Amino acid sequence: MAITTVPETPRKPGRPPSPYSARPQRTSLGRKVRDNLTGHAFLIGAVLCFVVFSWYPMVRGIIMSFQRTRRGETTWVGWDNYSRIIADPSFWTAWQNTFYFTVLALALGYVVPFFVAILLNEFRHAKGYLRILVYLPVMLPPASALFLFKFYAYDPSEAGLFNAILKALHLPTSQWMQSPEMTMPAMVLASTWMNMGGAVLIYLASLQNIPGELYEAAELDGAGIWRRIVHVTIPQTRLILALLAMLQIVATMQLFIEPLILANGAGAEDSATSVAYLIYQHGFFQNDLNGAAALGVIMLVVLAGFSAVYVRLTAKQD
Repeated sequence: MAITTVPETPRKPGRPPSPYSARPQRTSLGRKVRDNLTGHAFLIGAVLCFVVFSWYPMVRGIIMSFQRTRRGETTWVGWDNYSRIIADPSFWTAWQNTFYFTVLALALGYVVPFFVAILLNEFRHAKGYLRILVYLPVMLPPASALFLFKFYAYDPSEAGLFNAILKALHLPTSQWMQSPEMTMPAMVLASTWMNMGGAVLIYLASLQNIPGELYEAAELDGAGIWRRIVHVTIPQTRLILALLAMLQIVATMQLFIEPLILANGAGAEDSATSVAYLIYQHGFFQNDLNGAAALGVIMLVVLAGFSAVYVRLTAKQD
């Protein structure tokens, strides 16, 4: 019986089989871990920085606020530190000054940068130069800028810059930082000059994203510049306005360096004592770290309350 041989089918030309084709494929979890390994490495570094420099001091401060340390011995005292701090008359004076500064800073340091940004947005030439000019005070060290105000602008004699201007205008001069009535407005003016540059640039970026057709339609309807600001500019930038308002409230309620340099701490008749400066006094002058921690926790709760209100309001608007 003859055996019939079946001819071998020729292999189609192409890529030779890979020697790794038989290896099992990586699992989905392992592939995701390897793909995101670089991102996780960067994230771990950021988390460690937050843990070491933000979260740990915060938790440690909350624990210290319920303790009392005397001669190296630490005991739990419950709410005693809070009761002692609240009973201190300077506690209420500091909060009154802090809220007063915040209100003045919102009236001046929040409104002025917005209108400066609107003015700069209308310029057609030298925009870059004007932005640098506005942002220049932000690049100065805060201590240097405040010493400039203290010894040059707020000099209570007639040689001071502001007093010289007032005298040239035949207006009464002022004692500035030596006057309890002028201490807080003077600090607000210096703080606004130092910090308004960043807000102006943020407002400018927001204004440039407003479609020009909206302003053209308003002009066709006969709207003047004020009505265009009210009905076009403000509604189109309301989210940025709300965000910067919240950030400014949080920043101004942590008032510290202005009274420390301009008013030598408390100021005339305690007119410059702020909550942050009171924490500094308890911690470094009175060696009362537990009282300073309790006062810091109270400030944390107040700022968290403002932040919660902001989140609730913005959530309703969205």
